[in-house]
Amino acid sequence: QVQLVESGGGLVQAGGSLRLSCTVSKLTFADVNMAWFRQVPGKEREGVSCISWNGGSRYYADSVKGRFTVSRDNAKNTLYLQMNSLKPEDTAMYYCAAGGYGLEMRHYAYWGQGTQVTVSS
Repeated sequence: QVQLVESGGGLVQAGGSLRLSCTVSKLTFADVNMAWFRQVPGKEREGVSCISWNGGSRYYADSVKGRFTVSRDNAKNTLYLQMNSLKPEDTAMYYCAAGGYGLEMRHYAYWGQGTQVTVSS
């Protein structure tokens, strides 16, 4: 069974940084596009960033451009999200997703359980 496990979330002050990781198993990681999404209670899950299978293409939501960087290490089956200059509005549960494309959740087949990011003002 495919597993995606996120880590690295936590509580940080505004202006701070966090690095999220997503380790994938039972899936040929190097063959699939990956993405990060986030969700706050009562709102739809929104796409944050996605990266192609070889890392050659990366896309970001306008709200995080210039602050977040997505990367992947295919040798380690791991996806990363470096988040800098964090704002309180970045507070959300962050999910990684595999096997899709773009920033719409309906395109992704596999999901992790999420890691909470809380940014205090």
